Amino acid sequence: MEQLQTLRGMVDLLPEAIGSWQQLESKAREHFRRACVKEIRTPLLEATELFARGIGEATDVVGKEMYSFADRGDRSCTLRPEGTACVVRAAIQHGLLSQGPQRLWYGGPMFRYERPQAGRQRQFHQIGLEFLGFEGANSDVEAITIAWDFLLDLGLTNLKLEINSLGTATDRLNYRAALVGWLEQHKHQLDADSQARLNINPLRILDSKNPQTRELLLDAPSLSDALGEESGKRFDLVKEGLSALQIPFVVNPRLVRGLDYYGHTAFEIISTDLGAQATVCGGGRYNGLVEQLGGPSTPCIGWAMGLERLVLLLKAVDEQSEAAPVVYVVSQGAMAESMALFAARELRQAGHTVELDHSGAGFSKQLKRASRSKANWAVLIGETEAQSGQFQLKNLNTNTSSLVDQFQLIKLLEC
Repeated sequence: MEQLQTLRGMVDLLPEAIGSWQQLESKAREHFRRACVKEIRTPLLEATELFARGIGEATDVVGKEMYSFADRGDRSCTLRPEGTACVVRAAIQHGLLSQGPQRLWYGGPMFRYERPQAGRQRQFHQIGLEFLGFEGANSDVEAITIAWDFLLDLGLTNLKLEINSLGTATDRLNYRAALVGWLEQHKHQLDADSQARLNINPLRILDSKNPQTRELLLDAPSLSDALGEESGKRFDLVKEGLSALQIPFVVNPRLVRGLDYYGHTAFEIISTDLGAQATVCGGGRYNGLVEQLGGPSTPCIGWAMGLERLVLLLKAVDEQSEAAPVVYVVSQGAMAESMALFAARELRQAGHTVELDHSGAGFSKQLKRASRSKANWAVLIGETEAQSGQFQLKNLNTNTSSLVDQFQLIKLLEC
């Protein structure tokens, strides 16, 4: 019988990798708690219309990447490809916006039918923040600051914050006309994907990864030149706020986000340690989305981070991906195994990380496993040790051993 495997782009997270994930999730929860941001959880499965209306039918996400199907009630359903539209739908449905501005965060798996590569799978995991009902430039600065400080707290370096303003809908319409006119003159120099986007979603051409197109775009009209006076002033306030907090940034006039609902501030935090998949956090302001999904006019800003990429970064900077045991307890014989359970419990209650070998194998095999576990100490309990109450304590780094009284074991390990 053929062995069953995961589907392409769907990855098992095995025990040896979970330590990094738990570290990320724990730190994220703590940063959200400090910033008074509350968790919200939404279903994995939503009506397809939510993303068609919210993200935009002309986007690659909706047009090419969604996992959509008809359920038994013949309703078109989609595994969520991102979290923002889901959070906004929940806020509208449950009347959260009538209770005042909402500071929310979410986490969990998302799904996109893309070509799998390092840091990008078809099932991937995100954490995200959404500020619903916040208008001022300072809320943009606060949202970016929470993301920046979280990444710094993880010990990450080589980070770069890129920001841009997408202006108002009117600004973008004016810019779109200028950009399309310029691109039409250079259409023969564009890559195939950019040519297809020209009449559908031309601003997405600015985000092209094709080297020839990127070089061509250096001479294209700039969105900053199309910004109205109020949009320009607002963007200046965002830049001033970041500078006041000593958060370094660069203005990238070619930065656009891949979803239709963004306007005004757009940003990405990039790591130079990740190669091609450099973006670890991306987000921006989306003032029109709530109204677009049937709710009241509501100003919003948010961001999302991919956990797979953060895990890769933690490994790249040699962060500890799994807590090795401090003590490995080895035992042989019925009485010794009972005492080993007692010793392991006592050590754990004293705050030590302890792995207990239940194999019943010979001491030599158990000690080999102790060495592979990267523990600092091994406690050996045989029938003789069990009867005498004196255990062998072996330093696995120096390969030296001594007999210790079972009641002195915790004190010796704390020295």
